[in-house]
Amino acid sequence: MAKTTKHCSFCGRPESQVDFFIMGQDGVHICNECAVQAAEIVKENTSTRSKLPNLHKEQLPKPVEIKEYLDQYVIGQDEAKKFLSVAVYNHYKRLMQEKTNDDVEIEKSNIIMVGYTGTGKTLLARTIAKKLHVPFTIVDATVLTEAGYVGEDIESILTRLLQVADYDVKAAERGIVFIDEIDKIARKSDNPSITRDVSGEGVQQGLLKLLEGSVVNVPPQGGRKHPDQKMIAVNTQNILFICGGAFDGIEKKIASRLNTRVVGYGAAAENDLIDKKNLLQYIAPQDLKSFGLIPEIIGRLPILTYLEPLDRVALRRILTEPKNSIIKQYLKLFKMDQIDLVFEDEVLDYIVDKAIEFKLGARGLRSITETIIMDKMYEMPSQKENKLHITIDYAQSKIEKTNINRLKIA
Repeated sequence: MAKTTKHCSFCGRPESQVDFFIMGQDGVHICNECAVQAAEIVKENTSTRSKLPNLHKEQLPKPVEIKEYLDQYVIGQDEAKKFLSVAVYNHYKRLMQEKTNDDVEIEKSNIIMVGYTGTGKTLLARTIAKKLHVPFTIVDATVLTEAGYVGEDIESILTRLLQVADYDVKAAERGIVFIDEIDKIARKSDNPSITRDVSGEGVQQGLLKLLEGSVVNVPPQGGRKHPDQKMIAVNTQNILFICGGAFDGIEKKIASRLNTRVVGYGAAAENDLIDKKNLLQYIAPQDLKSFGLIPEIIGRLPILTYLEPLDRVALRRILTEPKNSIIKQYLKLFKMDQIDLVFEDEVLDYIVDKAIEFKLGARGLRSITETIIMDKMYEMPSQKENKLHITIDYAQSKIEKTNINRLKIA
């Protein structure tokens, strides 16, 4: 009786023409080459499906819940937190809106946050990213230039979002982008010049198509180093943009509009109620225009909010209270070496006083704390001591010995 020759149930090739068979039930076989091809088909089909889970209104974090989460990490700034919480919640609802016969389509409301350096703009963005169920990325506007010049193209903003979304285009099209240092692309001067402002107004013009919602061809690896790569089309209609910037000097624009003065005497009697120590609370779109943002950009950032300047009480709370506070981080670092770190209350007050003196904001708290305990971080891991007590005398001696001018802001 002749021996039966096995054939692949998919391509039909006999056993002699393949390396091996994978056997199934009822005499079904698949050869190694068909198995590899089947795996590639499965991989290709699954990669085109969005991995982003469907959003349900019952599962959405409410604005109050989002703000409560931010409160655990960011001290104060209640006004900015409310604006952010509502914007993110409405962004979720926009993603779930269904087409109806009433022709009402909810449009997105991009946000711009204005606040002094070290008040928590970037921290708010990083913290809220932990709470979200959509791709989120933070990009720096300072590196953006017009196409054809040294720097990054506008489309690199969406490249970062694609990378965060693992190149899932549908997920990226539902994401949120925080553009930091937006004030650095302000128009440098109203006077015409023979030199191009390649990182100013031109960049603002390029941002318009992203903010307003359009289909943008995005280079997946950045456009200038890989010019021959295949572009990915991304629709920005449902991408929420949050912008932040210090806008250093904008207080003068606000004061001029309010017909008052930042310093000195001579303010009008009707302006006595104006809080000159916090002019940012009176900020308006026309102030952004005076600073150098073009009207088209301002129109596409309809929600304008500000961050309060940090006073001594707020800085003291920032130092110890948040879940990720600076002191808690150093306590954990020393604990990993089985060392108990203790700060006197006078030391914490001293750190805050120095941060105010140097005009560093919350960002300066870490620099000053690091300066005080740097020597101990160097010595203690090699010693057998298991407790470190930082006194006010020790802290003052370390700050005084340091070249203090490097910490100051002119």
